[in-house]
Amino acid sequence: MQNTLQLPSSILGISNIIIEDAQINNNGSFVITVKSTKPNIKCSQCDAPTSPNGHGRVIKLRHLPVFGHKTYIHIAPARGICTKCDNHPTTTQSNDWYHKGSGYTKAYEQQILLQLINSTISDVSIKEDIGYKSIESVIDRYIDANINWNNITQIGLLGIDEISLKKGYKDYVTLITSKTEEGIQILSIIKGREKASVKSFLSSIPKNLHKTIIAVCTDMYDGYINAAKEAFGKDVPVVADRYHVSKLYRKSLITLRKAELKKLRKSLSKEEYQGLKPAIALLCRRKEYPMTQDEEEQLKPLFEAAPKIKKAYNLCLKLTSIYNTYSTSTEAIESINAWITEVDKSKLTCFKDFIKTLKKYQGEISNYFLHRNTSGFVEGFNNKVKVLKRRCYGIFNLKHLFQRVFLDFSGYGFLNSLNGVKM
Repeated sequence: MQNTLQLPSSILGISNIIIEDAQINNNGSFVITVKSTKPNIKCSQCDAPTSPNGHGRVIKLRHLPVFGHKTYIHIAPARGICTKCDNHPTTTQSNDWYHKGSGYTKAYEQQILLQLINSTISDVSIKEDIGYKSIESVIDRYIDANINWNNITQIGLLGIDEISLKKGYKDYVTLITSKTEEGIQILSIIKGREKASVKSFLSSIPKNLHKTIIAVCTDMYDGYINAAKEAFGKDVPVVADRYHVSKLYRKSLITLRKAELKKLRKSLSKEEYQGLKPAIALLCRRKEYPMTQDEEEQLKPLFEAAPKIKKAYNLCLKLTSIYNTYSTSTEAIESINAWITEVDKSKLTCFKDFIKTLKKYQGEISNYFLHRNTSGFVEGFNNKVKVLKRRCYGIFNLKHLFQRVFLDFSGYGFLNSLNGVKM
């Protein structure tokens, strides 16, 4: 049994229509029959007004719920025949509140996209009682598989990094992102991490956007560094991320500390070694600032037992202080070279490999001191992508991954900018 209702057309939030009939079907859903009030139909060939020629088949569209009930809109689009064209073609009237071939109104499609932000297709499919493939079709209708440069006005900081799509660091993809005052957005997801692929994408960036790139932030992977240099030349500085540099010299300290503690376990009694545990724990915190007087007292026994650890720890603090000092790139390199000389005099060998890296990437490291740009935003972005990946139990199709990343990071702004149904 169906109940007939009287509803104002404004309840649907759609302009240029009138409601001819509204009913509640046996499933408790609203079924609303509407008619377009658009004055005429333009010929699809010559764009001239046509003469009325009946109606097309009834189109059934899912719409936003009304009073918590599923809502369906039925419309039989008017048809017109052109008397000016030789073959007198007929044209079916189109309306701007739904896409041709879609089973949903634009307003409902945008609601689906809104629900997908920080969620999964499976969850939205269950909540809305619509098919998985149908949701994928909605995503394809609104979100490109690649960046649309026409929507980009500036790039700002450009970040390059990789993540693995599978456990065990398998199937790497390269994420290229940009950071501006408006936020962070995905520019591309590239299969693998080869220089040629990354360079190809960077070279495809429109020339008018090159001048909006402040710097390229990346780790010390030659493929990314060389790709950026070859694509942009000397116009855009390539910055070796501070975090990755500090990670390397801390690793040198950790290697030395483990070796020295291993010696102490053999040379000291069990009670003496246990007495060093608080100092060891304090040292493992990787403090970025000098110790307090109480903490220095706590470290004394360890530093007296293993003077090499003290030397290495103080050298790490000095290098950190160079990064924390607001120097020019020239001054910073002078300080770093002085630090290398001090390491050589200390006779410590734990920093040997790190110093080779420091010398190799001296130019990229010095670029940090131009504007103190880092890849911090890239690391944060990557972590969110990994959460998205886990939430969706893995996304291995790069097109789908790009669309979902775009939706999670730019979805709210994107939906606000759409010129869809007037609500």
